[in-house]
Amino acid sequence: MSELEVDVVAADHEVWSGKAKLVVARTADGEIGVMPRHEPVLATLAHGDVRITTVTGELIVARADGGFLSVENDRVAVVADEASLAQG
Repeated sequence: MSELEVDVVAADHEVWSGKAKLVVARTADGEIGVMPRHEPVLATLAHGDVRITTVTGELIVARADGGFLSVENDRVAVVADEASLAQG
């Protein structure tokens, strides 16, 4: 089974890192969903949630504002100006 390597970082700290099967983020052009084997993409992040479904099915939600999302070779990097894990 293919999986994604995901890193969510803010300007000054790492927010979350791990393996996932789905990442959904809000970009300047709308919401994007990323699964394994996704085409390479670089997108500007908009203010909103980044939802990560881990390989075990756990849902991780990070709030992000500004920055970018990069996808290449099953690696997803979310680099935000400000980001934190959402409190559930």
